[in-house]
Amino acid sequence: MVTYLIRRLFWLIPVLITVSAVTFIVMRSAPGGPWDTDPERRQVDAATEKSLSAYYGLDKPMWRQFYAYIIGDTNSQTKEYVCGLICGNLGPSYRQRGRTVQDILFSPPEDKTFWQSRFGYSLRLGGMALLMAIMVGIPIGIIAALKQNTIVDYVALFFATSGISVPSFVLAIFLIFIFASRLHLVDIVVDDWTQIKYWFMPMAVLGFGTLAYTARLTRSAMLEVMRQDYVRTARAKGLAERAVVFIHMLKNALIPVITILGPALAGLVTGSFIIETMFSFPGMGRAYVQSIFQRDYSMIMGTTLIYALLVAVANLSVDIIYVFLDPRIRLED
Repeated sequence: MVTYLIRRLFWLIPVLITVSAVTFIVMRSAPGGPWDTDPERRQVDAATEKSLSAYYGLDKPMWRQFYAYIIGDTNSQTKEYVCGLICGNLGPSYRQRGRTVQDILFSPPEDKTFWQSRFGYSLRLGGMALLMAIMVGIPIGIIAALKQNTIVDYVALFFATSGISVPSFVLAIFLIFIFASRLHLVDIVVDDWTQIKYWFMPMAVLGFGTLAYTARLTRSAMLEVMRQDYVRTARAKGLAERAVVFIHMLKNALIPVITILGPALAGLVTGSFIIETMFSFPGMGRAYVQSIFQRDYSMIMGTTLIYALLVAVANLSVDIIYVFLDPRIRLED
């Protein structure tokens, strides 16, 4: 297994380089720039724009800029060598002068903890949404499978289908209208996210789709496992139904569920762009959306790479968990 893990970790290098190249090309192909060259929206004068482009190396050919981002390059003005992504440097922010991407995403405000940084906020929100999906979705799926073709099963299927079908931003608008605009239970604009009551709406909206999909997948997996010979044998031996469900059925039924939960956490942490923006949540997803509108190239690249890394690590973690859930599965060295 050790050799397998090392090989998978080394495969992350070409994956991240490919993601970087695709993101770089798409990002630079979009109109505008960090200081917007459109005359109607010009934010700085031509001389300042030229000076800033030279300072950040944006006046160089695209291949040279990409090389400088990945490997590093010597600044033409300061004459200092700056190491690139291979040294863990995600680059400086073009819109928040004097700050790096790492500082913006991972450094908390003064006198705050890591959990109050942008990445910390997104990690907590994504973790809470995933925990809700697991704690609610799996029991719903189990009950629906055990009560197949009953009213309980039909209600669970309706709930799961609705959760998968309804877009998250539609659910967000609905909850904001009901609980904030009509019932006045929460504020529409929140400045203090230290109060837990403000987390419930973004957590529910973010995790509802994953919850519904988890419930539906758990139901399907349980129904398939119920028809296996070893389950019928366990019941024929006189085991209690609770023991059959939780010892013989649930462990095998969780394998496909685990498959989606690993990548789901990565997606919930960094894929909550719309939700964080709608709720003015101070997380990494909102910063990503703002950087796209502002053409902050380093922020776009850095956040995209973090997302890609999280997805890759999540998939690797799922492969490892497989071994503990099913002894028949082996990771070949």
